[in-house]
Amino acid sequence: MTDIVSDFRTLLKNKISEKLDNWLNRASNLNIREINSFINGIKRDINAVKNAIIYDYNNGLAEGSVNKLKVIKRIMYGRCSFALLRSKILNLEYLKFN
Repeated sequence: MTDIVSDFRTLLKNKISEKLDNWLNRASNLNIREINSFINGIKRDINAVKNAIIYDYNNGLAEGSVNKLKVIKRIMYGRCSFALLRSKILNLEYLKFN
């Protein structure tokens, strides 16, 4: 099992997406429930996983902004109109960059 984990780490570190299918087949032959669950998750979105291995880009910045908006919305829930919520978000962004 340590070989499979080590090989997966090497695959990610060296950005070798071509070997992912081979790794999935070898790992599934182990018949370990946790590994099989992990493999099924990868197979459900195989193209996204391969792109994540190849490219350095991710959506972390967008996810952070969405999270910040949700926190503000939760804090102000039921107490204001959309205009006030919009104003608060824009003012926070203005203060952040000045």
